[in-house]
Amino acid sequence: MKNYKKTALSLAVLSSLTAGFQSTAIAQEKEADTEVIEVRGFRNSVIKAKDLKREAMIAQDSIVAEDIADFPDLNLADSLQRVPGVAITREGGEGRQISLRGLGPDFTRVQVNGMEALGTSASPMDSRGAVGRSRAFDFNIFASELFNQIDVKKSYSSDQEEGGIGGTVNLRTAKPFDYDGFQGAVAGNLGTNSNAEETNPRVAGMVSNTWGDFGALASLAYSQKNSREMGYNTYRWRQVRATNGISDAVDADTAAKAAAGELWFARGNRYSVWNNDQERLGFTTALQYRPSNDLKFALEYMHGRLENTLDEHHISTGGASSTALGRIEALDYIDNNGDLEVVKATFSNSTIRTENRSDYNESVFNQLTFNTDWQISDKLGMKFQLGTSTSDFDQPRVDKVNLTRTGGITTDFTQDRFYGVNTYDFDPASMDGWTVKDLYFREDYIASEFDNAKVDFDYSLDDAGTLSFGFNIKQFSNSGDNREDAGYAENKATPQNNGITSISSAVANVYTDHPDMSWVQADVKALQEFYGIYDLKLGSDKIIATNSYTVEEDTNAAYAQYSWDAMIGGKMLRGSIGARHYKTDLTSRGVSNGQNVVIERDYSGVLPSLNLVYELNDDLLLRFGASKNLTRPSLNAISVSANVAQMTGSPGEVGKITIGNPDLEPFESVNFDLSLEQYFEGIGSLSAAIFKKDIENFIVTEVTTVRYGDLGLPESLLPNGATMDSLFDVTSPQNSDSSEIKGAEFAFQRDFDFLPEPFNQMGVIANYTWVDGTTEYRNVQGSGENQVKSFPGLSKQSYNLTLYYEAENYGGRVSAAHRSEYISVVEGGLRDEDERGFHDTTYIDFSAFYQVTESLKLTLEAINLTDQREEQYSDSSDRQYNTTTSGRTYMAGFSYKF
Repeated sequence: MKNYKKTALSLAVLSSLTAGFQSTAIAQEKEADTEVIEVRGFRNSVIKAKDLKREAMIAQDSIVAEDIADFPDLNLADSLQRVPGVAITREGGEGRQISLRGLGPDFTRVQVNGMEALGTSASPMDSRGAVGRSRAFDFNIFASELFNQIDVKKSYSSDQEEGGIGGTVNLRTAKPFDYDGFQGAVAGNLGTNSNAEETNPRVAGMVSNTWGDFGALASLAYSQKNSREMGYNTYRWRQVRATNGISDAVDADTAAKAAAGELWFARGNRYSVWNNDQERLGFTTALQYRPSNDLKFALEYMHGRLENTLDEHHISTGGASSTALGRIEALDYIDNNGDLEVVKATFSNSTIRTENRSDYNESVFNQLTFNTDWQISDKLGMKFQLGTSTSDFDQPRVDKVNLTRTGGITTDFTQDRFYGVNTYDFDPASMDGWTVKDLYFREDYIASEFDNAKVDFDYSLDDAGTLSFGFNIKQFSNSGDNREDAGYAENKATPQNNGITSISSAVANVYTDHPDMSWVQADVKALQEFYGIYDLKLGSDKIIATNSYTVEEDTNAAYAQYSWDAMIGGKMLRGSIGARHYKTDLTSRGVSNGQNVVIERDYSGVLPSLNLVYELNDDLLLRFGASKNLTRPSLNAISVSANVAQMTGSPGEVGKITIGNPDLEPFESVNFDLSLEQYFEGIGSLSAAIFKKDIENFIVTEVTTVRYGDLGLPESLLPNGATMDSLFDVTSPQNSDSSEIKGAEFAFQRDFDFLPEPFNQMGVIANYTWVDGTTEYRNVQGSGENQVKSFPGLSKQSYNLTLYYEAENYGGRVSAAHRSEYISVVEGGLRDEDERGFHDTTYIDFSAFYQVTESLKLTLEAINLTDQREEQYSDSSDRQYNTTTSGRTYMAGFSYKF
């Protein structure tokens, strides 16, 4: 254990003992930390959230549980998308990561019970980033029932830990003194999805009690979910020379363009299905001890586990650059933004492949925190926190088996530009002609740890205000590696059925779950057993050395902040002004130029802040904030290791290598926030806000083309088909010029109590956000040219609309969440595209309840009512990349309070 842990733990014990001695002279009357407001029902949860926003010193929105173990949505990210300025990404139809005020997931700092945390999961899709090595928090790890409040802090004050120029999200679990005496609840429901159709259970429970000065709480949540995403996708598009012949039926001009490599062809041309059997388990415990009104202790533990058992199935084209290119029999193209894009073509003698993949991964999160809140004297108060958290992502199985054969194919994008239609001149569901291409194995491991100790003091200056100051020590480490092995079927016999051109039905089957096509695929287990490598475990000799890394950050920080209340012009002005100093020591370990490398550096800075709230009248607030904050570079960006990508083996192909840069400076932003907020009785409020962030040290990728032999990397890392003389585009992150992001938010919520019955039980919650921001990217698409494009993750427009009806014993609501299109990646060396991103989406959800008795409530949920299509595009010319649907989800359940 690191030395600071021992020191911090000693401080905690000393603080407790000293405070305990002090408490013997304190009166025995007890009172709660804050006024406890019973929260029941959606309307009351919105009122409580409105009050939290109103009383906050900074720009903040909150979400509050509707009741005990009853959060407003089934997923934390789904709840967060209702907050102005928040947009989410999805995995299997469920929210995963968030963008806040136009800045992507890496720019939002997440806390669990006031302590910074990192939760890591993965996408089965390479197009969505697969296994991420970033600072983005994956909210799908946690069950929403474990939390009773989320605070979204959009502006910064010096008493906050530095980080997250987009904002900070604090997830708060329940504590025993949140409730009055003994409380308990149990909830359960069953659900199904229109794509997967299995029955999925979900259960949650909480029990809490207080015995005078002592309180204890425990909560548990478990869910099982089967999801299926399916659709059509490409491996992007590429200009490829037609070298396998062109029919005389193709006109001469088109044939000449195809032969010269002037046409853009879709790669992959895949029908795909991704299945996931997901189990989520979480539990929390909280102990509180309050020996006096002035002294409180809390010990909290949280555990979250997300297990994914996945299988995926594809039929695609292979061959040159994975295009369908065999002999071209017919071809139609269009002029798309200057690119000659093939939208319908027929090929003979093409390479066709099918893939069956089996994965298992788990994400495990654990956090333990100890808190002391001690009012030392009438003027001096202290808060102390000591905590540790770990987040481990283990993916011990990624097994793929591929079959191949030749045949004719027609690919047609004329019916739907974002959903191709494939037809074949053979029966893909017949065993004839299929042989084994290869077997592939991969494992991934990522481990993160936070250790944190902080102490905060508040000193009252009587009527002059309050002086706050504090210190914190934070140590963070993140490490990872991946292991790969492939081949096995090369130069070995294919298990046969009817001769050399047919695979045996003992190791293959027909996949029938895609709505548009059925095809022959290998059975993963049976084919591995045939080659004697079933359930192969990859040893340390299979670690890809240049993909193995460790990043450590040790940060010491101190702050001072002055807060006051004053009457200005007969109106109340609340304010705070302060500054925070931080120093971070960075250590990056990895492999570079074939050698183990350790790079150490440090950086520091001062982050000032000013926040003002002027009460124009009792219900009208003018809020202003000015601050400086930072976001540390992504973990893969400061990893010193080099990632050598696999190649397709196409003639003249340039390989790709990504190398991190530990010398990167953090993003720094100067932030301005201004809002006008009008509050009404009950649920009503109306607000408008504008914000601006001036960002320095924006990080972009630079690409140079280098001969592999000149890189100093070992020959053993060369991809198949490459030599020491092969050319590679080497991509590395670099700090760029300054950039700017600006935007506006509008929010309105109101009961329709002015309408006649029964319409007076209705209400609306609506918000709209507009954001704009660009930066300059270098050598885009390997063109040598710099281009100005939007920030990754920035949707220029997003809105949320909820209509609700809530009577005493029943109610319901329907919600719509929209985000406009956004860029996910701007490419440096990849010549296939200049950018990649997602089209706009609108998700519509419904929920209803019936209160049978005071304790028993029945619920109904319907998620993604329109079965929204997720469309991922390739290139600013807007070509199809990946199009999927995840189906509609329906759930019915109950909750019982005791």
